[in-house]
Amino acid sequence: MRIDLLTLFPAMLDGLLGESILGKARERGHLDLRIHNLRDWSTDKHKTADDRPFGGGAGMVLKPEPVFAAIEQLRTPGSRTIYLSPDGTPLSPALGQRLAGEQHLIFLSGHYEGIDQRIRDHVIDEEISIGDYVLTNGTIAAAVVVDVLARFIPGVLGEENSLTHESFTRNLLDFPQYTRPADFRGWKVPEVLLSGNHALIERWRLEQSLEKTRRLRPDLLQGHQHEPLHSRDHQAPAQG
Repeated sequence: MRIDLLTLFPAMLDGLLGESILGKARERGHLDLRIHNLRDWSTDKHKTADDRPFGGGAGMVLKPEPVFAAIEQLRTPGSRTIYLSPDGTPLSPALGQRLAGEQHLIFLSGHYEGIDQRIRDHVIDEEISIGDYVLTNGTIAAAVVVDVLARFIPGVLGEENSLTHESFTRNLLDFPQYTRPADFRGWKVPEVLLSGNHALIERWRLEQSLEKTRRLRPDLLQGHQHEPLHSRDHQAPAQG
């Protein structure tokens, strides 16, 4: 898919979106990610993209002219323009998965005191929030949303099961993970993980996820039913 990111601080995104999984996804062609400096669409000699708010008050507001010009140039048939805002729809795995199904997304990062309301009224299709707090600018929020949705794009993650065994996928927090050595300073890896019995391991992981979610995020369990744990799981043959 194609993603265009409009920001006043493009350098902030180079490292975040150019390394690790996202960097490899871009190299392999799974993600066409383009970062734009909003000032490139400013027409005055100072490349002005913001101004003082009408009515007074602290801070600056993004001007409509460069934003409209940028979005109108970047738009393609079927593209969606998204503004990162504290009063937008809360980000969730389901929202990330829906966005990953789009062909083209344009993200506008807010800065300072926000953007001119006419931008929101006429060229923004959707507004998203990554949490109930305020950042110094929306560029960080845009990077977070891109990272969340990119995981649902086929080919971006290395293993098929990566999405099915992580926090929030089933309204559960993730289970504890261990690696070698099996005994570190006397702290040992749970025996079930060394058993080779995959059915028992899956049962243990589910139990751990349920317990952790009840303890730390009981709100995730409200109104959700999870598959019962059957005693027959203990009888599955070892696969080691």
